[in-house]
Amino acid sequence: MSSTKYLIAPSILSANFAKLGEEISNVIASGADWIHFDVMDNHYVPNLTIGPLVCEAIRPITKAVIDVHLMVKPVDRIIPDFAKAGANVITFHPEGSEHIDRTLGLIRESGCKAGLVFNPATPLDYLDYVMDKIDVILLMSVNPGFGGQKFIPSTLVKLAAARQRINAYTAQSGREIRLEVDGGVTVGNIAEIANAGADTFVAGSAVFGAANERDPHRYDAVIAQMRAALGA
Repeated sequence: MSSTKYLIAPSILSANFAKLGEEISNVIASGADWIHFDVMDNHYVPNLTIGPLVCEAIRPITKAVIDVHLMVKPVDRIIPDFAKAGANVITFHPEGSEHIDRTLGLIRESGCKAGLVFNPATPLDYLDYVMDKIDVILLMSVNPGFGGQKFIPSTLVKLAAARQRINAYTAQSGREIRLEVDGGVTVGNIAEIANAGADTFVAGSAVFGAANERDPHRYDAVIAQMRAALGA
């Protein structure tokens, strides 16, 4: 997972669930890299979304990485189910686990890449003793629970701090860690977010919200515009 390549990971939370398989096939054909899979339990966050059965249903549709973001508490019980359902990456919030090191180990033992997710006000200190078990760091640039929110500007400072930690760890270990950002990512701000240190971008409403009945494949253009902004 080389950090030199930017990855775009549309969140299916903003997709048309009546046509989910078609939406996923089209967005990957349009140039997306990962499929971001938001799992909310109406307990840790005030919303209820999708579970392992939906992950299992979409796994045969695409060879793309399925990036499962668990906004659930407690988290350990559901991890093996998502691994079995075809997840490639599983990230969780430190507040959702009583033993973070153990949960990261459980994800990796289940055959998936593991990561921690940080809410806007959650400190990065949780990373101090577990960098060797982390493949992805995901920073929330909105408060979790709902799509369509605006990017919180202070996330840029936090991204820079996370990038410093990753660079120091990579220099010492030779192992790379992806730095992902989720919430309010648009064509207009993706370059600034990348400059702060992010290399993986979750975009939900910015991508899927661009499509409409007249032009269901309009997200081709949005992803191309994001690529162009990152290239510039």
